[in-house]
Amino acid sequence: MLTFSARVVLQCVKDAAIAAKQSQVLRPVGVTQSSARFYYNNPKRPNVDPAGASHVRTVDLRSDTVTKPGPAMRQAMALAEVGDDVMGEDPTVNELQEMAAEMFGMEAALFVPSGTMGNLIAVMVHCRERGDEVIVGDLSHLHVYEQGGSAQLAGVHSRTLTNLPDGTFDLDQLVSKIRHGYPDPHFPRTRLICLENTHNIQGGRVLPLAFLKEVRSVADEHGLPVHMDGARLMNAAVHLGVSPATILQHTHTVSVCMSKGLGAPIGSILAGPQDFISRAVRCRKALGGGMRQAGIIAAAGKLALTEMVDRMEEDHRNVKTFAQALLDCEPSLFTLDLAAVETNILRFHLGDPGLSQSDFCERMAQVGEEEEASLGQGVQVLMYPHVGGSVRAVWHLGISQEDTQMAIRKLQLVAKQLQQSRVK
Repeated sequence: MLTFSARVVLQCVKDAAIAAKQSQVLRPVGVTQSSARFYYNNPKRPNVDPAGASHVRTVDLRSDTVTKPGPAMRQAMALAEVGDDVMGEDPTVNELQEMAAEMFGMEAALFVPSGTMGNLIAVMVHCRERGDEVIVGDLSHLHVYEQGGSAQLAGVHSRTLTNLPDGTFDLDQLVSKIRHGYPDPHFPRTRLICLENTHNIQGGRVLPLAFLKEVRSVADEHGLPVHMDGARLMNAAVHLGVSPATILQHTHTVSVCMSKGLGAPIGSILAGPQDFISRAVRCRKALGGGMRQAGIIAAAGKLALTEMVDRMEEDHRNVKTFAQALLDCEPSLFTLDLAAVETNILRFHLGDPGLSQSDFCERMAQVGEEEEASLGQGVQVLMYPHVGGSVRAVWHLGISQEDTQMAIRKLQLVAKQLQQSRVK
């Protein structure tokens, strides 16, 4: 009979053998039915057999959250001067906050771990009593993808507006949603209007400055603040060719993500008036977001704001290149509105009723036998099924012009294979 230690060793050997066998099989990105609406349900990217890794190129278009800090950013993090940020003594965090406040045209700013926390804090500060109400788009990230935190943690009710295809909403509908019965005990009290710019679900659409001005006018007329979920605000600024402050002059507060297109590994900035930020500090602490020697990650945020904004133009160009390739593809399989392709997010639909989103994404992620001969190497293109029967692809600093061209060639190969299967 084997001893306990011998049995453990034997089991480890068996597990290793099974893992080695499994690693020899290239698995496509799995896509569940539920992920066609909520793409965050998708499993992790597939592993590639290390022995053949040199022949497989991965073009990861799942999200701009997959970016990794480069050497310069890692060095800045390693050399960052730090202190206790909860005590307000981390010099690098303080520098980032001052830099962001000036860039955004706000009185003050606060470094928080995530955009979700930044938005939640904004709701908590603006809506001071449980049972208050926030008006928000029905397809906004805050309403769809943040677990209902406003209600769950802040006790704040959401009243939705219908998001239009360009990310805006009807101003008359906005006016109709503002409640006027306070202190009637039957109804919530309207406290806040929330916007999202760029608009994620609607494909990275940029809210027009004229629309923002009109929303602010309505808000001022009714004594309401405006908060912007500006997770991708810098993409909007680059597209419009204006400063972030030009956009934010029409809002009271904003949350801006450092870890998407800007390439930092973690963190968001919440900015607004000084008294708002003073209260936000308390909410951040209550939510567990008070960090100590946070200068190590704030250093990445500083470099992101100073060095990574202008390069977003490259992402926007690459998206348009890929979008045009979709329209030019033979046979014609894809539909999209090229005029609606504005920033780094692309949504498109499949024109073949026999081809599902899941099947298409799986085909783009698979590496077949004929691929190396046709493309010169195996190419995995990772994308997500998305809302409304669409497919979503997101460009970022990890995707070069060459990567984009390889993704186009893979797209053309998949289209050719689908055509051949139809003929058969």
